[in-house]
Amino acid sequence: MNTIEHRLMELEAKVAFQDETIDILNDELKAHQQQLAKMKRQTELLAEKLKESQQPSLMSQMQEPPPPHY
Repeated sequence: MNTIEHRLMELEAKVAFQDETIDILNDELKAHQQQLAKMKRQTELLAEKLKESQQPSLMSQMQEPPPPHY
């Protein structure tokens, strides 16, 4: 085997390894993006619940008994 064939085989092996590494990293990136989207949605839901809990509702005011001096 001459040096050109040897170098060509080494380059093909490196390319194959890089392709595999890129595929693995791509899969990890997809998983992280899905997890980030899920966490973002959860944060939005928590913010909505917090906002709702800080606003007094009419129902809660109507259900309170009148003050004792009435």
